Amino acid sequence: MTVCKRVLYSGRVQGVGFRYTAQVLAANYPVAGYVRNLPNGEVELVAEGEASVVEAYLAAVAQHMAGYISSTTVQDVAPTGQRGFRIRH
Repeated sequence: MTVCKRVLYSGRVQGVGFRYTAQVLAANYPVAGYVRNLPNGEVELVAEGEASVVEAYLAAVAQHMAGYISSTTVQDVAPTGQRGFRIRH
């Protein structure tokens, strides 16, 4: 089943390679979506794919960036059929 998760990360998540790390990790999972910095200092990540794969990908991001994340908010959103994973500006 295809799911889509919108995740907001806060903490010291900008200027530490968060977006690049998320993009590199996405290459290891069949997920689509994007990651971007938000004006309020948070990072937004949207990941779409099979439920178990999205969960594994998000766990990998959390593990790699654990020292920078102070809180995480996850929302289920409707899948939109995204293709590829990119850094949005």
